[in-house]
Amino acid sequence: MANLTIQEINGGVAFAVKIVPGSSRTAVYGLLDEMVKIKVSAAPEKGKANKCLLDFLSKQLGVKRNAVSIISGKTSAVKGVQVLGLSVETLLKKLNLNK
Repeated sequence: MANLTIQEINGGVAFAVKIVPGSSRTAVYGLLDEMVKIKVSAAPEKGKANKCLLDFLSKQLGVKRNAVSIISGKTSAVKGVQVLGLSVETLLKKLNLNK
């Protein structure tokens, strides 16, 4: 299994996400290369999949919605996500990515 690359940055963490829109449900589907693979139920149009991703991550990680942001790849399937006020350990635990 690949290792997730997580950077501690500006009082939080940043990591790569591979997003698969149009799924039957929104959930984490493990790791793909050095990214978290997340399937979202929203369609990839007018920012719906991005909003769904951010809402899902804020709920899963137990942080406020404005603490989660897309820092790169807004129109790409591969996105850089930053979560403020979260440690690497907490991120791995809340997304069930611990080894």
